Amino acid sequence: MAHQPTKSFLKRQGLAPQKKLGQNFLVHERTPKRIVDLSGLAPTDTVLEVGVGLGALTRPLAAACSKVIGLEADSGIIRLHQQEQDLPANVELIHGDVLKVDFASLVEPGKRLKIVTNLPYSISSPFLFRLIEHKELIDFAVVMLQKELAQRLAAQPGTKEYGAPTVLLAACATVEPLLSVHPAEFHPQPKVDSLVIRLNFHPQPASVTALGEFNRTLFTRIVHAAFGQRRKTLLNGLASGRLLSDKSELIRAIEAAGISPAIRAEKLSPQEFVELTHALDQAGAASPQTSC
Repeated sequence: MAHQPTKSFLKRQGLAPQKKLGQNFLVHERTPKRIVDLSGLAPTDTVLEVGVGLGALTRPLAAACSKVIGLEADSGIIRLHQQEQDLPANVELIHGDVLKVDFASLVEPGKRLKIVTNLPYSISSPFLFRLIEHKELIDFAVVMLQKELAQRLAAQPGTKEYGAPTVLLAACATVEPLLSVHPAEFHPQPKVDSLVIRLNFHPQPASVTALGEFNRTLFTRIVHAAFGQRRKTLLNGLASGRLLSDKSELIRAIEAAGISPAIRAEKLSPQEFVELTHALDQAGAASPQTSC
C-alpha cells in the first residue's frame, strides 16, 4: 500500500489532507493512468484538472495531451509543487476555486473545455450545477464522484435516485460510466466507493437535441421547485415555487402539458419537464434572470 509513503511525504512538507477541502489523494499509479486512458483525450488537447493534489492524475494527463491547466484551491499544495518543481513543464498551476473561477477565462478562443478531475466530494453537487450552467463552454468532463451520486445522475424516472440533478443534466449532456474505484486507492480512505463518469456536452447528444428548444431558465426553476419537496404533488411543489400567482392557472398549465397535477416530480421524464416548461411559459410563468 502506498498510503504510508503519502502520509509521510505530506508530513515532511508540513501538509495534511484538509477535510474542509474534501481532499482524498489518489495513491496508486494504475488508477490515474486508467482514468486518462478512458478519458478519450487527444495529444493536441488542453485539459483542465480540478484539484491537482500531489499530481497523481496530473502527470499522466500531461503525458497524454499538450497542456494541463491545474486548478488547485489549496495554497499549500501550490507552494509544494512550486518548490519541488515536480510537475511536467506543460502543466500550468492556477490557485483558485472551481466554484468561483471564470470558466470563460480558461477557454482558448474558438475552443471548449475538456475537464478531467478527481473531484473533492464536498463540492460535487455545486460543481455539477456549474458544469450545467456553463454547458456551452464544455466539450466533456471526466469526473470522479461518490458512487451513489454518480448513479443518481443516470437514474430513470420513477426511482428514488432520480432527482433535479438527473433532469437538469439530461437536458444538456449524457452520462457514461467509465471506472469504479475502491476506497483503498486513496489517502485518506473515503468511506464510500467512487465512480468515474464522462459527461458528454458537445457535440450535442441526440437525446438532448430531441428535447428541442425551450426556455432553459424557466426549465431550471421548474425542476428545482418540483423536486424541492419530493413528497408533495407536482402541483403543490410548483405552487411553492411561485411560478404562477393563481393556483387554478397553474392547474390549467400543468394539464395543458398533458400531465396530472397530482403526479410527483420523480415520475416525469426530462421530455415531460420540457412540455411543462412550454405550457408554463405560455401561461406567463415568472422566470428570474438565472441560467440553466
